[in-house]
Order: sequence, then C-alpha cells, then structure tokens
Amino acid sequence: MSERRAEPPTGAPRAGMVWVPGGEFLMGSDDFYPEERPVRREHVHGFWIDAHPVTVTDFDRFVRATGRVTLAERAPSALDYPDADPALLVPGSLVFTPPERPVPLDDFRRWWSWVPGASWRAPEGPGSDTDGREDHPVTHVGFDDALAYLSWAGKALPTEAEWEFAARGGLDGATYPWGDEPTPDGPPRANTWQGEFPWQNTLDDGYARTSPVGAFPPNGYGLFDVVGNVWEWTADPYTEPDDTPAAPTAPCCAAATTAAQFTRHVIKGGSHLCAPSYCLRYRPAARQGEPVDSTTSHLGFRG
Repeated sequence: MSERRAEPPTGAPRAGMVWVPGGEFLMGSDDFYPEERPVRREHVHGFWIDAHPVTVTDFDRFVRATGRVTLAERAPSALDYPDADPALLVPGSLVFTPPERPVPLDDFRRWWSWVPGASWRAPEGPGSDTDGREDHPVTHVGFDDALAYLSWAGKALPTEAEWEFAARGGLDGATYPWGDEPTPDGPPRANTWQGEFPWQNTLDDGYARTSPVGAFPPNGYGLFDVVGNVWEWTADPYTEPDDTPAAPTAPCCAAATTAAQFTRHVIKGGSHLCAPSYCLRYRPAARQGEPVDSTTSHLGFRG
C-alpha cells in the first residue's frame, strides 16, 4: 500500500499535492480503443496525488541531491539488445522529429528518431537544453527513474485506477476531464496536436512541444495536465482484457529500440502529440502499454 493511500483526509496538507477522496467510478470506455474496454465499476480509497506532473526543476533538485544518472544517460547493454546496431548502443533517447510534408501513418519511425545524447537535460539532443522550460514536465525518464525520484520525495506512483479516478475530476463517465465536448468554450483545454499529424501543427493551443504545468485549467479536483502535455507512468503492469488485440506501443508512444523481454507498464493521459485524426488518447480512459526501458520526449510522471 502506498503512503499516499494511508494518509487520512484530515492529515496535514502536502505541498504541491491534492487530496482526492475515494469512491466508485466507471473505469474505461467502450467508445474508443479496444484496450480501454470494457467499462467496469472500480473503487479506490482516498489518496494524495501531485497537482501537476513532476517538472524539470523538481527533477533537477532530485538529481543534484542524489547524483542519479538516468536511463537515457546510460548506454544500453548489448546483452539486452543483441540485434541492435552497435552504433545505437550509446546514451540517448527517442525524440519526436516532425517530417516536412505529409507521410503515411503506418510507420512511427517516420516521425520518431533515436537521438544519441537526448535526455531530460537535452530534450531534443545535443545543443538543446531546458532553459526556459524549468516549469515544464520532465521528459526522457524511464520507469525506474520515476520510482527513484518518488522514493526520494516520499511518494509513490498512482495505480492506473487511482490515476484515472483523479483525472476524471468527479465527472464519472465523461469523455474528457471537463465534459464530453473537446472544446466546450472555444479555446483548447489541453496541450494536444492541432492540424495534420505528424507534419503540420497549427499551434491553436500555443505550444509546439511541452507546455508549462498549469498552463491550462485544472479539472474538478484541482489537477493540472491530466490529459495532453506528456504521458504519465503508473504503477500497474500493462494487461489487456481477454480477446483484446495487443495495443501497439506506437500510435503515440514509440520505443523503436526496446527489447522484447522488458515488461510494460500502463501510461495514461496522452500527450502534446495526440491528434484526433490519429491518436485520440487525451482522455482519462485512454491507456497504453509502455516498456519500462523506454524514454521519450513526451513521457513523464507524477506521484
């Protein structure tokens, strides 16, 4: 049991966190992707959860205190990736690299690139940095990196059910955290992709990549960025209902260099790369299975 669930509602407030009361809710969706089915009734106890994803500043404080070298900053082992090109067995990570013109959508490698030197410090690779993005979600963090940070911070990853319950903000069964309409009052309510994916982003929401946490309105529980901006790790291993086709790692999430033996965990929330025409996963019910050795430019976490 996580410390978060053991905390009574009357406990001292936790800085940067929100108490979410427990209860029953309808989890999943029958209306979108197979891996979200079936809708089922779930119950969660009350728990604390971060109001927003862990930021670059938060993670930098952790690294300075612990000396953590993240997964993306370590060279992959040839034993784990026996079929990999040796030239790729260097520190690095997956970076979204938009093509200059429309491309077929049947191969995510047309817009994802393995970039040596890409990491949480250099989100687009050598020559990039996080100056001006200190309050953006940290990215390029593997599952174990998230666990290490949260252990240091005295927190825990939410379970998939906790995450979805919190993201719904009290709107049981709604498509989005704010209701059933994607843009009920005109402006975008989250950092997602507008335009023709993956080459043309009209930037109606104002952001080409990640955005500062809290740049969009909170949900009913006071949580920010529960959909869009970055996908988020959860504590649960990825499983699928019986007779459900295996959910691909990449319509939104690419792990081109991942090894087959690595387990997958559920990630939730979609990201700034989710487009209605290709990846309508900026919804609380949406889920993907991400290998724990994956690090990408649109994947983060909260505790």
